[in-house]
Amino acid sequence: MCTDFTNLNKACPKDFYPLPCLGRLVDGSAGHEVFEFMDASRGYHQIRMAPEDEEKTAFITEYGLYCWKVMPFGLKNTGATYQRMVNSIFSSQLGRNMEIYVDDMLIKSRT
Repeated sequence: MCTDFTNLNKACPKDFYPLPCLGRLVDGSAGHEVFEFMDASRGYHQIRMAPEDEEKTAFITEYGLYCWKVMPFGLKNTGATYQRMVNSIFSSQLGRNMEIYVDDMLIKSRT
């Protein structure tokens, strides 16, 4: 199923939380020998919507009217919200033994 959030995205202000610079992420991995790459795309669905915003994501099916209780893909600020969350969770690891670009995570070790 696909939900069109075009009109909702037009009405929402842009969250200008910065995404990491890819060049810095690549340069920060130089000299490491062991890497583990992870795709954490299911993490988006772990972020709870604010209860007052749930109704704004409503959609109709043949079985009734529903709304998202967790953050769906397709909203304007999904990437910025997710990046802010993972930066907060892994703040002590970033740049040291971990790099994160939205839902792509890299664990690195020199040995």
